[in-house]
Amino acid sequence: MSRARRIRPAAPAPSEGEMLRIIRAPHITEKATLVSEHNQVTFKVAIDATKPAIAAAIEHLFKVKVTKVNTVRMDGKVKRFKGIMGQRADWKKAVVTLAEGESIDVTTGISAR
Repeated sequence: MSRARRIRPAAPAPSEGEMLRIIRAPHITEKATLVSEHNQVTFKVAIDATKPAIAAAIEHLFKVKVTKVNTVRMDGKVKRFKGIMGQRADWKKAVVTLAEGESIDVTTGISAR
């Protein structure tokens, strides 16, 4: 017996303020530099951001075409400071694949309008 699936309507495009909240910062590491050879860019994003919202934000803010978005939830590390246990905040990483010929220079940032 199969269960009928409900098709959800597409979410409305986020506002520009919401897009700036979704995309936190570029994530520049040795591994992120290696995947940049495959036309991919890595960003730290809001923990509640969805893949379609991330793609829409990148396309609008950087004026590029996004073909795919992969996300990873990173658990915060447990750290000790002066004998007191603490934990860093959890965060989400998005690896964005750009269309052929597109590129993002993450060192320049987002230009003000």
